[in-house]
Amino acid sequence: MEKEEKKYVNKAEEDEMEIYGYDLCRWKLVLVTVGVICSGGFLLLLLYWMPQWRVKATCKRSALKDCEVVLLRTTDEFKIWFCAKVRVMPSLGANPLRNPNPLVHKVSNGHAVHFSESAAEENKNDSKKYLPIRYFTHHSVKYFWNDSVQSFDVVRGLDESTFCSAIHNEHSTGLTKGMHDYRKAFYGVNEIAVKVPSIFKLLVKEVLNPFYIFQLFSVILWITDEYHYYALAIVIMSVISIVSSLYTIRKQYVMLHDMVAAHSIVRVSVCRGNQEIEEILSTDLVPGDTMLIPSNGTIMPCDAVLLSGTCIVNESMLTGESVPVTKINLPNPSEYPKAVGDEIYSPEVHKRHTLFCGTNVIQTRFYTGELVKALVVRTGFSTAKGQLVRSILYPKPTDFKLYRDAYLFLLSLVVVAGIGFLYTIVNSILNEVPAHTIIIESLDIITITVPPALPAAMTAGIVYAQRRLKKIGIFCISPQRINICGQLNLVCFDKTGTLTEDGLDLWGIQRVENARFLLPEERACSESLQKSEFVACMATCHSLTKIEGVLSGDPLDLKMFEAIGWILEEATEEETALHNQIMPTVVRPSKQLSPESKQATDQEMELFELSTGYEIGIVRQFPFSSVLQRMCVIARVLGEKRMDAYMKGAPEVIASLCKQETVPVDFEHVLEEYTKQGFRVIALAHRKLESKLTWHKVQTISRDAVESNMDFMGLIIMQNKLKQETPAVLEDLHKANIRTVMVTGDNMLTAISVARDCGMILPQDKVIIAEALPPKDGQAARINWHYADTLAKCTSSSPAINSEDIPVKLVHESLEDLQMTKYHFAMNGKSFAVILEHFQDLVPKLVLHGTVFARMAPDQKTQLVEALQNVDYYVGMCGDGANDCGALKRAHGGISLSELEASVASPFTSRTPSISCVPKLIREGRAALITSFCVFKFMALYSIIQYITVTLLYSILSNLGDFQFLFIDLAIILVVVFTMSLNPAWTELVAQRPPSGLISGPLLCSVLSQIIICLAFQTFGFFWVKQQSWYEPWTADSELQYFLACF
Repeated sequence: MEKEEKKYVNKAEEDEMEIYGYDLCRWKLVLVTVGVICSGGFLLLLLYWMPQWRVKATCKRSALKDCEVVLLRTTDEFKIWFCAKVRVMPSLGANPLRNPNPLVHKVSNGHAVHFSESAAEENKNDSKKYLPIRYFTHHSVKYFWNDSVQSFDVVRGLDESTFCSAIHNEHSTGLTKGMHDYRKAFYGVNEIAVKVPSIFKLLVKEVLNPFYIFQLFSVILWITDEYHYYALAIVIMSVISIVSSLYTIRKQYVMLHDMVAAHSIVRVSVCRGNQEIEEILSTDLVPGDTMLIPSNGTIMPCDAVLLSGTCIVNESMLTGESVPVTKINLPNPSEYPKAVGDEIYSPEVHKRHTLFCGTNVIQTRFYTGELVKALVVRTGFSTAKGQLVRSILYPKPTDFKLYRDAYLFLLSLVVVAGIGFLYTIVNSILNEVPAHTIIIESLDIITITVPPALPAAMTAGIVYAQRRLKKIGIFCISPQRINICGQLNLVCFDKTGTLTEDGLDLWGIQRVENARFLLPEERACSESLQKSEFVACMATCHSLTKIEGVLSGDPLDLKMFEAIGWILEEATEEETALHNQIMPTVVRPSKQLSPESKQATDQEMELFELSTGYEIGIVRQFPFSSVLQRMCVIARVLGEKRMDAYMKGAPEVIASLCKQETVPVDFEHVLEEYTKQGFRVIALAHRKLESKLTWHKVQTISRDAVESNMDFMGLIIMQNKLKQETPAVLEDLHKANIRTVMVTGDNMLTAISVARDCGMILPQDKVIIAEALPPKDGQAARINWHYADTLAKCTSSSPAINSEDIPVKLVHESLEDLQMTKYHFAMNGKSFAVILEHFQDLVPKLVLHGTVFARMAPDQKTQLVEALQNVDYYVGMCGDGANDCGALKRAHGGISLSELEASVASPFTSRTPSISCVPKLIREGRAALITSFCVFKFMALYSIIQYITVTLLYSILSNLGDFQFLFIDLAIILVVVFTMSLNPAWTELVAQRPPSGLISGPLLCSVLSQIIICLAFQTFGFFWVKQQSWYEPWTADSELQYFLACF
């Protein structure tokens, strides 16, 4: 067979793998069968542990297109092998998203088309209509053969390569029954199945672990050598260990199963292609189904894009943020091509229109005669929730130097055992020992050198640390990471809700009139401002909603709305049914009636309020986007013909979208003064829309068309206080030489101010802002450098610092001694993106001294963690769960301060929302790590010392007795090992970190010196005793004479 070029699945993705095709080979199978019988089953075990050997030993290479078995290897640093059997299923077509030809003829708009041929003839031709579709399953995902790429590929839903216009025009009508069944063959059952393995399956898998197989081999050997008590004791220990391990594993499976299974199967209504509504189980949903969202809400069983209506959703399962989110329908670009540009739909880009699996739809708002509809785009393990569960079921291996060194150390023990094995055989042959005794004793030396209890002893420290963490309110779903936390030397912190309090207090407002700032005002609810556009913006530009009569939403929006004392009213279902469109949310001042109307009758009051009441209806909302850093609404004052657009967001962003003549000249200076003091500043803008814009046009107008040529209205100044414990915790981390970094979505100067307040940046330290500009008008990308203190005075043409000096003087020369460096780099998300793309060589130097990263999008936080890991930092990440999930998963030690279900994305979760958990976790990590080192050293010493003892005894054809082995292993070794692990963590963090690997000077010196001392003493004692006059060498005859003398 000609050599195929290397093929890949999941190309350029995180789980990219090489793929090779194989066919079963009969003669190889016969050879392997003979080998298994001759080796007493050991070869079978070896092939079970090594999938690549199993496939190569039983199969021959073949083309992927026709193979029976696929061999997969990950392309990351671990290079892990997997194998899977290729299966075949009959199908009417190869692409589930395209209509197969026979089905097109058979089903048209949901109605069967009559054929002239008889049913018998049709059945005769059925075999010709069906195509054999080849696929395999790996990690709960099906991979189908794709002719176009000549490799296997995941069948995507409507979340890739589908235009927004196609979603409305081609997919929104629903599927016919035939098309639904055709797609279900590819996509399978819509469920995230976490199967809890039976105890028998778990037992077999656990027992076939190399460690237990070695123990079984050792026990058989000891029984043969008549060490019955010792063998029995080891068997009892092994059974206890297996039962404990099975209980823990099964408990984790049950917990995950219960979490996923809750509300996973519900009854849903779907639209069929013939306009009929059918009720089906959610497990039968496939991409392309149009489902109806009930008005009283539901738990989403899939990922779906909203086609009509509005939903209020709690996404805490995914984001960790319990604040309800408003989801609006996806605009149809084909209806208003000038207003809305057509683009490919993506759940991430269009997340404000997407309902994610597992999230809770609290309530819906709908059109008359048109129910709230959503198009299913992803099902099962392809959904956002499914991918999260897959990451828990199939975690990436932990790459930690300790574990790599442990394997090397075990390998060196095996080499030592090999030397002892050969010595025993040679010595026994020279002394004419019987063959069966030679076999037993030579194999026994291996079981002495490689201690069977080593893995159990190594995990004891982690188990105890996990229990201690649980007692202090830190929950762990990845115990192996506890050891890694002992190595953390850098911790990234989110700002809002992590370093600072969650809530914000309104400090004041500063309005703008005629492009000039007025004096700051403490209150925004004065009567003179009640009908101003500034207050109207505060009243309308938010995402608040009423859930069961209680106002809820983003804490910032709540504070802002409460500060003006207005009332929010949402339309009831009855009111909505009376109109042809969704009734807008209405806001109005709490005091509507003037003093003169107090004496009027109830009827007159009602008429007066209707005619003179000042109310504003929110007609359209563009929700807040962390990428755009702003939100916008279109509203209309009751009785006015023209609508208004109101916008709020990051001051720099808002100012850039306003007419420059409306932005005060001293805008940057005023903003800098507030942000320097640590205030959170929000800017407001307004614009009168054209009178020709009708309600229907407003519903389809693009965001960009609204958010331009705005009038700058002023600033809202919010106070975000530091949490009480923040400065003390950061000081403890600094004393322990653990670097701290702030990663936030807030303003740069606000972040720098908070960093100074909490001690992350010391008062005497200088902060240099790196402002990276992308290529523009033929100019190459460049970086401007300036001090944070002189930000407002600097322009892009005259940076405060020579840009040539920064990377050289502040980075190259000062990397060796970080403590001596009195400079900190700060940058925003835009600059970070430009530096990643155009200045790759500067990335390591900047992250080594970068302390503040502001205006960072969620994916940029993850990129920063990766960049820090690339310069050999052990990175911890502490966040509140919202927008931090990616970074929490990527970090060596991610700790979430959210009590919600989203904490499953993070290895550690603190039940108390305080960063004081970070030093506690590091202390427990260090304790577990040091315990692992101590246990390893102790076990290694014990095995080597016992090895020396037995080797010396073998030279005189003797050995330790059954009870001697029993006493050494149980009374001395296990007691010391398991009590050693009970040592609690030290009460405070210190600067010295434990070593990261076993192969280090101090550790090796400690072990080797002890071995040499023991070897010297035992050897000296052994030979000294042999030279004594009373010593008699043992022989078989002398034992017989002693035995006869006793009688």
